[in-house]
Formats: sequence, structure tokens, C-alpha cells
Amino acid sequence: MSLSATPAWLANLDDEDLAFIRRFVLASGSMKEVAGEYGVSYPTVRLRLDRLIQKIRLGEQAESDPYVTLVRRLAVDGRVDVDTARVLIAAYRDAAKER
Repeated sequence: MSLSATPAWLANLDDEDLAFIRRFVLASGSMKEVAGEYGVSYPTVRLRLDRLIQKIRLGEQAESDPYVTLVRRLAVDGRVDVDTARVLIAAYRDAAKER
């Protein structure tokens, strides 16, 4: 695959995400091994993997609105809780319909 053919979901990941994916693959998907390498608990690795999965899914969704994409990314990163993100997106879409 050439760099020009890099999938959007991959281009949206930061360096820490890519490093985590690399470690995870090199550990043959063993979260226990990755937890040992990072010096964290298994549940911490599971949470990070779950957030990474959400980021990848977000990157694959066809969302043309940058605001909605931003709010979803903030929720995935844990900077905004999921319920708040839903409220923000719903209010934004309602306001857009009224225009």
C-alpha cells in the first residue's frame, strides 16, 4: 500500500495510537503482555483498546460535518462523556434543521 492510499481511519490516529497498535501486534494480540510492557493493568489495556476501536470506527464512518466528527472524537478520547456528546450532536442537528 502506498502512502497516498493510506486509509482515512489510519491517518486519523496519533503517534501514541500507532505505537500501541505496533506493540499489540508484536505481542500477538496478548493484552496481558502489552499490559506488562506498559506497566499497567489488563483493564487499562482493554480500555485503551476499546477507545482505539472506537476511533477506528469513527474514521470509517462517512461524516461530512466536521463539528460532529470533532464531538465524537472528544467522546472517544474521554474528554467529553458519551451522553454529553449525544446531546451536543442532537442539539446541533436540530439547530441546523431550523435554519
